[in-house]
Amino acid sequence: MSFNASSLPLSGVRVLDLSRVLAGPWCGMVLADLGAEVIKIEHPLRGDDTRDWGMRIGSTETAYFNSVNRNKRSVSVDLQTPEGQQIVRELVSKSDILVQNFKFGGLSKLGLGYPQLRELNPGLIYCSITGYDSSGTEATRPGYDLVIQGEAGLMALNGEPQQPPLKFGVAAVDLFTGMYSAQAILAALYERHKTGVGRHIEMALFDCGLMITSYYGLEALMLGQDPPRYGNAHPSIVPYGVFDAQDGPLVITVGNNSQFERFCKEVIDRPDLTEDARYKSNMNRAANRDTLLLEVNQELGRRPRAELLQRLGAAGIPCGEVLGLHQALNSPRAQQAGLVSTQPHPEVGSVKVLAPPYRFDGERLPVRNAPPQLGASTAEVLESLLGYSSEKVAALKAGGVV
Repeated sequence: MSFNASSLPLSGVRVLDLSRVLAGPWCGMVLADLGAEVIKIEHPLRGDDTRDWGMRIGSTETAYFNSVNRNKRSVSVDLQTPEGQQIVRELVSKSDILVQNFKFGGLSKLGLGYPQLRELNPGLIYCSITGYDSSGTEATRPGYDLVIQGEAGLMALNGEPQQPPLKFGVAAVDLFTGMYSAQAILAALYERHKTGVGRHIEMALFDCGLMITSYYGLEALMLGQDPPRYGNAHPSIVPYGVFDAQDGPLVITVGNNSQFERFCKEVIDRPDLTEDARYKSNMNRAANRDTLLLEVNQELGRRPRAELLQRLGAAGIPCGEVLGLHQALNSPRAQQAGLVSTQPHPEVGSVKVLAPPYRFDGERLPVRNAPPQLGASTAEVLESLLGYSSEKVAALKAGGVV
């Protein structure tokens, strides 16, 4: 099938995205990708903080901003004004979902907290994203991805053993929190079909950061201390990780005993390793990883990467090149999958945007709209959705409200 706006899974769902920076906007973009109409509310002058982060695109966008705001419309509103607050209330009465990541209690002071807006729209699903548990002693602390990576133990499990704690290359806590938030919203939306009643969803960056420690977190609890760090190697499976061929790095994942036997015989020409009692099982290989990896690394370093990849593929062992980010984005697999989209831009002609990862019935969900210029849809939304006259919109603009 070919997707149009009305055939997307969340077609007919309206979202007010009052969030900034990454976690909240990522959540809003997930909903937008799935077909929701997402109206991003921004300050009329400065907009989202990320409009001033990273590489500039046109006069109001950046690569950072564009990475989390595709398929949205931008409406500029000064929430510090009574008129701006009234605009949001009117939009809430016509919306299904609101996403916000103001500092704890910030929107309530503006008359836009959940208890206040629920009176206007009992079916509203209101998602609050904060740094910490809203019922705890740190509720008012602002949440920042890097701080949470440190506090949740993520930096302590990342990197090579001999290195100091290392942050993830992307803001992993923000991104996971955005995805978790979207999942919770979809669950509440499903429930509302049965009850007609909305929910107040509360998501905390620290909670989500701790959750993504996953099996490392549980091992830390079992050990009573931090588990060892293995860098690009696997904590439990050997040989499994990044290895250096003669002319560059590659990933090799030998996941079971039969694969190990084929790896030794068909890839590195070392059948003797399969007969060594130290390497008969994965448990044994993990316990003797230092001696095994010494042999493996020597053999891999003698061979070109292309030859190793061919041998590994023929032996049925998962493997791959380690590409640079630019190489990956321009790789044939990324291009064939349609993961990079070129969208028209009113100032610079065109702009590259990553496409949604979702495929329904064999087709990728489309990029319907490029990330918006600041306030690009303000007049359209206020006039078509709220019935404001063009004169009233002009007066609000002259007063700095929009």
